[in-house]
Amino acid sequence: MDNGNALQAFAALGQPTRLDVFRLLIKAGGKGMSAGEIGVALDVRQNTMSANLSVLARAGLIRSNREGRSIRYFADMNGLRALLGFLLEDCCGGQPELCQPLLDELTCC
Repeated sequence: MDNGNALQAFAALGQPTRLDVFRLLIKAGGKGMSAGEIGVALDVRQNTMSANLSVLARAGLIRSNREGRSIRYFADMNGLRALLGFLLEDCCGGQPELCQPLLDELTCC
């Protein structure tokens, strides 16, 4: 991940609703959620939710899967790993093995 991608991800997460959506999708795990389910859970209108989901998708933080006429959304764990890797790239004074316990704790899949 480069600076531009990281900035886009941080900008996407820097808005309260989008941060709530991302955290909700992480919690939902592999089953994901439809836009309607997310909107109901967070009390957000459909058009607002659609715009927020688009921003998160462009930032590489969520992915979607069409299921008939519905779209199911998931946290993109590869995008999250890339962002965390970017943050920790130069951690521990050039001794990345010192960060391994943190990385092990963050890896749930």
